[in-house]
Amino acid sequence: MAKKTAELKIEDALWSAADQLRGSMDASQYRNVVLGLIFLKYVSDSFNEKYESLIQSDYPEDAEDRDMYTAENIFWLPKEARWDVIAASAKTPEIGETIDKAMTAIERENNQIKGVLPKNYASPDLDKVRLGGVIDLISNIQVGDEESRKNDVLGRVYEYFLSNFAAQEGKNGGEFYTPRSIVRTLVEMLEPYKGRIYDPAAGSGGMFVQSEEFVREHQGVISDLSVYGQEANPTTWKLAKMNLAIRGIDNDFGPHQGDTFTNDLHKGKRFDYVLANPPFNLKEWGADKLQEDSRWSYGVPPKGNANYAWIEHMISKLAPDGKAGFVLANGALSTSAKEEYAIRKAILEDDKIDAIVALPGQMFYSIGIPVSLWFVDMNKASSGERKHNGETLFIDARELGHMADRTHKEFTREDIDKIADTYHAYRGTNDQNYLDVAGFSKSATIAEIRENDYVLTPGRYVGLAEQEDDGESYEEKMSRLTSELSDQFKKSAELEEQIRVALKEIGYEI
Repeated sequence: MAKKTAELKIEDALWSAADQLRGSMDASQYRNVVLGLIFLKYVSDSFNEKYESLIQSDYPEDAEDRDMYTAENIFWLPKEARWDVIAASAKTPEIGETIDKAMTAIERENNQIKGVLPKNYASPDLDKVRLGGVIDLISNIQVGDEESRKNDVLGRVYEYFLSNFAAQEGKNGGEFYTPRSIVRTLVEMLEPYKGRIYDPAAGSGGMFVQSEEFVREHQGVISDLSVYGQEANPTTWKLAKMNLAIRGIDNDFGPHQGDTFTNDLHKGKRFDYVLANPPFNLKEWGADKLQEDSRWSYGVPPKGNANYAWIEHMISKLAPDGKAGFVLANGALSTSAKEEYAIRKAILEDDKIDAIVALPGQMFYSIGIPVSLWFVDMNKASSGERKHNGETLFIDARELGHMADRTHKEFTREDIDKIADTYHAYRGTNDQNYLDVAGFSKSATIAEIRENDYVLTPGRYVGLAEQEDDGESYEEKMSRLTSELSDQFKKSAELEEQIRVALKEIGYEI
């Protein structure tokens, strides 16, 4: 327990120091500046550890051999980019220029992050005394040596910062960060062990980071998973590239940011998995230019809302046996707008919707509207799973979760297991027998969905939870309740009389 407290102090101390840098900077700029420093410290720690081992070897000259580092997936750092140079400049007015030069040098030597790292530390918006203080603090924390990597210090700090930025930025925070417990639920349900995985609205890359964690936890090989993504916001695209680079996750995010609808950077590619949290209810999405697009195989999405355009885009990207899990606003479950209703009906009749999970409210930093998880399966008769053609699983998880803070709810590990285990039992991919649970889950046939006019709201199918028998007979319960009600009526009458008397005393008789 003491260890956990100590770990949290690292995160709190870093956040507290970094928060002083905000000044007049734009939120997304500031976010990248802070995370850029953590990136720099991480690659420096990894480099220094290897450097020291080579200096002490029989061939110390190898310490300046670039290939000795790249062979082990360690970023090669030229001398001006090493942390000792930056730390030595912490108290000087030139600290901003020193960091900018380091970032430029790292990009020059490491192609996978070219054009990605922030280089605005010399900006007058950044207080150089406070910047030096943050450098001093970071200098005392190891995030990239072997021990820190084993304990995922970097992952924890990055996650803590991303969630804090999302909370601070409110609505805009949801554009780059999907809460961890939601991503974890998607990943545990889809189980992306190997193959090609794609996120068309990648944000800061959280879907891929947790997919990597899932693979490692299950003793898989991360190189069996190929990562593809796209992100429209240029600063968020850079953040995702940094986030994946420090974890050694190879990725294809295209050569730059790009709008997925109007500039698909992965045209013609098919994927084994799609994981996504696209922006909800997007009004301006380029519909006018895309009326004849080949992705709309189930119908042309409406111009004023991109929800169904995202659904059709993701389905179009799946391989013949591919699977998708994504987040959408609840309005998409039951919209009766002409185009959306027709598309939803066509997708259901084509037997592509595998499961819908209704989430509790307050799970996002950015929005208050209720959302659901959608799961698509291009082949419900795949080998290794139960043949479940013509069925869709509905899960109502609105009663799960706990308040992690005053405004934000999270799933516990047990909540995620309950949802994922139910889904795997339904698909026949675990050792449990699936049974409908009133108020929680229901495997519905396409005939039942037709009867409900293709509405996909889980509450319509799962029904009400069975009430537990408390052992009190009906007569006893009614006698007790009426007695309690009688007492409350008496108290109400007494209060009413007291109010009458009080009003009469000041000249207002009722």
